[in-house]
Amino acid sequence: MTAHLYCFGESGNAYKAALTLELAGYDWAPVWVDFFNGGVRTAEFLALNEMGEAPVFTEGELTLTQSCVIQLHVAEKTGRLLDGDRDEILRWLFWDAQKGSGQQGALRFMMNFLPEDRRPAAVIDWLKARAMTALATLERHLAGRDWIVGDRMTLADLACCGYLYYPEPFGFSREAFPSIDRWLGSIAALPGWKHPYDLMPGRPSDRAAT
Repeated sequence: MTAHLYCFGESGNAYKAALTLELAGYDWAPVWVDFFNGGVRTAEFLALNEMGEAPVFTEGELTLTQSCVIQLHVAEKTGRLLDGDRDEILRWLFWDAQKGSGQQGALRFMMNFLPEDRRPAAVIDWLKARAMTALATLERHLAGRDWIVGDRMTLADLACCGYLYYPEPFGFSREAFPSIDRWLGSIAALPGWKHPYDLMPGRPSDRAAT
């Protein structure tokens, strides 16, 4: 049975789930959510996820929301991506939700997807400082190691990389974080890796053309 992931290409949280599905060899297909035209606020979508957020994973009668939950389901069902200290893997998943994607996603959205006259400069500056501090933590952790946990890629890596391949600027530069840069290159070199705009439908250029 093919699972479906309700997602859109601009979402790093959706990308974390989609990349986990892809690299775990799961049978899945994307379902585009028109986020920028209110797709997560429709009655149909809210029936899938009352939180009004993507991604949403469906497989038969099963519906899962929140990217970390989807990642864990895929890993446990396939027996992949959990090799290592489970508590340490979970520690980084939770870190990412609060300090990584939780900050990077909001910052990138405000800096790129809000109309320029609605971008709150003071909030952006404050959040950018927090996001860069968190990335400095990840940089120090990755210094001298190939992966976040243990000696191979795990869910921790696929969670923490979610927003770091996107071209839209939010203050992050790979050149400023050499250990993160090396780590992102290692993930991208894995068989089956795809850029978020190639893995999921939806990209800013689609909206620019309409």
